[in-house]
Amino acid sequence: MPDSPHPNIKPLTEEEMATWPKEPLVLLEKPFVDARGAIQPLVDMMMESAAMISSKKGSQRANHYHKTDWHYCYVVSGCIEYYHRPTGSDAEPEMIPVREGQMVFTPPMVDHGMRFPEDTVFLTLSRNPRDQESYEADVIRIEMLDTEGHTSWKPGDETGDGSGGE
Repeated sequence: MPDSPHPNIKPLTEEEMATWPKEPLVLLEKPFVDARGAIQPLVDMMMESAAMISSKKGSQRANHYHKTDWHYCYVVSGCIEYYHRPTGSDAEPEMIPVREGQMVFTPPMVDHGMRFPEDTVFLTLSRNPRDQESYEADVIRIEMLDTEGHTSWKPGDETGDGSGGE
């Protein structure tokens, strides 16, 4: 198990890893529905960050792996083409389409990337804090997906707001 790469990041435990979903695409619990509407359970575990991310059609995010962080990505609207493979593998990544109302899980040490065939909004629920210093201490950028023809970002690129991103 990787040691904590930053003082704000807790080390991983075997107990924590035993609670993770076994497959990337997470089967959601049935929602509670009554006359007022519905409550859809998403994640019922401790986390340090919840972020809403919007992505424009033709953009690409991630193309990295995390040393200790995991995250769930729940699609509010649109679609994510989610690519993944074990870290260190040269295999072609598997692509899973994650559609509105679906959620995907990424554990640590899994190369992952996201492409957006349409404007998309998704929630990212993460184990580790999302401040830029903690995030950058835990992420390792890779070149799993070709960025040509897609709008992407890497450290040093201008963002207009000083933040990086998934």
